[in-house]
Amino acid sequence: MTPQRSLFWSAAFRLTYAILRMTDLLVRWSWAQGGLGITAELTIPGRHSRRPRTVLVGILGTGDGSYVGHPNGAAEWTRNLAAASRVVVRLPGGPATVHRATRLPIGAERSAAIAAAGRQQPWPGNWLYTAARRHIEAVGEYFRLDGGV
Repeated sequence: MTPQRSLFWSAAFRLTYAILRMTDLLVRWSWAQGGLGITAELTIPGRHSRRPRTVLVGILGTGDGSYVGHPNGAAEWTRNLAAASRVVVRLPGGPATVHRATRLPIGAERSAAIAAAGRQQPWPGNWLYTAARRHIEAVGEYFRLDGGV
């Protein structure tokens, strides 16, 4: 069965991320106090301005590496990441590390990263990623992070 974009899941993710934007200050404060599960801060230069932009995202781990992505297709931060190909990753209270980011084509590695999101996101994100798997496979933007750059 070929993955397909779903209008329902597109709307559900837009609503979810709108709520997260409204609670951004609280989420960032909570993250700074000691973390929120798999959440890390990414700093990426803007593709036009080149000014640093930060976003909190989940770092997904598989046996083969670390990944970041957006389940609902390209977002501003994924467009910036694709243009920059390098990202600074910081965990709460930890040092910043620079990583090379490589966009994943449709295939086994990308599917493994998407499956990891369904297992590793805290509730209710894990449920959302699992239920919307076909939609995410069709439109999600995912990147492998290679460290030590």
